[in-house]
Amino acid sequence: MQPISPASLLPADLAQAVLIGRIWRDGPCVVAVRGGEVVDITQTVATVAELFERSDALDIARHAPGIALGSVQALLAQALAAPAGQPLLLAPCDLQAVKACGVTFAVSLLERVIEEQAGGDAARAASLRTALQMTLGGDLSALKPGSDAAQRLKQQLQQRGAWSQYMEVGIGPDAEVFTKAQPMSSVGCGAQVGLLPSSAWNNPEPEIVLAVNSRSEVLGATLGNDVNLRDIEGRSALLLGKAKDNNGSCAIGPFIRLFDEHFTLDTVRQAEVSLLIEGTDDGFVLEGASFMREISRDPLDLVRQTAGQYHQYPDGFMLFLGTMFSPVKDRGAQGGGFTHHLGDRVTIASAALGALVNEVQRCDAIAPWTFGVRALYQNLAQRGLL
Repeated sequence: MQPISPASLLPADLAQAVLIGRIWRDGPCVVAVRGGEVVDITQTVATVAELFERSDALDIARHAPGIALGSVQALLAQALAAPAGQPLLLAPCDLQAVKACGVTFAVSLLERVIEEQAGGDAARAASLRTALQMTLGGDLSALKPGSDAAQRLKQQLQQRGAWSQYMEVGIGPDAEVFTKAQPMSSVGCGAQVGLLPSSAWNNPEPEIVLAVNSRSEVLGATLGNDVNLRDIEGRSALLLGKAKDNNGSCAIGPFIRLFDEHFTLDTVRQAEVSLLIEGTDDGFVLEGASFMREISRDPLDLVRQTAGQYHQYPDGFMLFLGTMFSPVKDRGAQGGGFTHHLGDRVTIASAALGALVNEVQRCDAIAPWTFGVRALYQNLAQRGLL
């Protein structure tokens, strides 16, 4: 594998981008990237969640005084060289809940139904995929969730015994929204992500992640890897928590890009998200892409379904928008599909957001999560930042 260039982790229009991140300097610090230079602004805002509650968040990110730390490319080079378990670059969120929407693309809907019907057995996936495509017919991406046409399809599939709980959230009125990770548990760019040792069928899920404050205002976006254990979740939807919230299962970063005159929610709606998987033990390479224009529910609709009258998030939340990319390329036996090997390097990229890079290992072999909300506030108090 080629070495990672720090420049490749940054937005293509870096000079215009306003980025917020977190690094470790005697504790977590909030940093702003302005025109390619990194400034520690922790003295102004001790947490990213606090920044996003401010009505002048963009102005703070652009102009708040702080400690100059040099170029962002130099910082990223240091972060990539940091020893495993001692990250310099942290996930760019802190106190926010980490939520995720599933089955928001027609392709991912098909793959979730396959997981369910396969009962976690990857060997059955290829034949099920062919059968389901014949059963469903047509183009599901053209079907508006909750519409009369979607309801008619539901009735038809129920009559044929082909309805699924994944179809319900894929084309029904209510989106799937689940808790992906605990506040402070996400890892950042350059960190190792973790698989349960019992999982033998798994994959990365490249997604755009929205940064939302307590008032349901979307302030910006970043990239995420929702590490997916297809066999665990496929055995039962009731194992979703076990399949989604293990150590190192959520990567976010490298930075949150704030919305401004150069970068808006419409940029997100038209974004392309690419995925590159590189195997260290077998030379395997897999590339793919998700196109946000093909999402079945608008990002703002997903925000509305996540928070509002019935669900509140006083510290804000990060919202994974889902992916259309479920890798099916065989890695090994014909018809066996894709699964991770330890040591895989996963790169998720989008032109306006940069790239998120992580290495795959077992969740019990990577650094355990020990620095939570209580530790954060103890650390901030010791540094005189509360």
